[in-house]
Amino acid sequence: MTETSRFVVSSDWLQKELGSQDLRIVDASFYLPAQKRDADAEYAAGHIPGAVRFDHDKVADHSTNLPHMVPSPEVFAEAVGRLGISENDRIVIYDGPGIFSAPRGWWLFRVMGAKQVFVLDGGLDGWIAEGRPLETTVPTPAPATFKPDFHADRIVDLQTMLGIVEDGSRQIADARPAGRFTGVDPEPRAGMRSGHMPGARSLPSSAFSANGKLRPLNELRQVIEEAGIDVNRPVVTSCGSGVTAAIITLALESLGHENNALYDGSWTEWGSRDDTPVVTGPASPKAA
Repeated sequence: MTETSRFVVSSDWLQKELGSQDLRIVDASFYLPAQKRDADAEYAAGHIPGAVRFDHDKVADHSTNLPHMVPSPEVFAEAVGRLGISENDRIVIYDGPGIFSAPRGWWLFRVMGAKQVFVLDGGLDGWIAEGRPLETTVPTPAPATFKPDFHADRIVDLQTMLGIVEDGSRQIADARPAGRFTGVDPEPRAGMRSGHMPGARSLPSSAFSANGKLRPLNELRQVIEEAGIDVNRPVVTSCGSGVTAAIITLALESLGHENNALYDGSWTEWGSRDDTPVVTGPASPKAA
């Protein structure tokens, strides 16, 4: 039998659980301009019954000009408490395509101390394709208290990342498309260098799913190992702006890898500076 991640749930399972007292469903859809999708408009047009809307750009640290950076535990707790979510609820997070921005929500809720967080395999697109129920009514949940237990060690900042690149103390897994990693394709954000951090490995986020569903564990392991990542060593994940890096995190955690962190500023921070080292071309061969 094919073994799948303990962190994903099927649409069959979720539909049967709709209405359960301890279940909270979160629409954490987020799209890049090139995707030409409006997350808020799609939520208004129809969402999974009971789902509340979580906006990555609103529940964020607004003291920086970097996008959707991790907010303080207090800001996060207040925001999700207003959505009726506590740290002890069963929380199912989804996005449109299935495995795109939902893993970022899964990662963030867990960083803040939620204990039972899952991603909906297939996302809203799959849910709709299967003819499952939708609603347009915006839920008005009773406020809840979310007591954060902040895991700061799961977040890497610029100074820590500079040290990792310098000393190679952790492996770096980059979720951006291969063309941006090698420097062949430009970055979508203006004024930003393309290429990658010295020592980074290329693990495009699209490699971890098929038809909006997370690949089985054996395939996740193959993708990671073929990219030159040793699953027995610590890993830092990165991407364009900290969203799809969490897809690699989801894959690693699904395989039992817990010594990982996410570089929140990711390439939006690294590639826009003139004091950070950038190399182009494919990743260097893995050291013996």
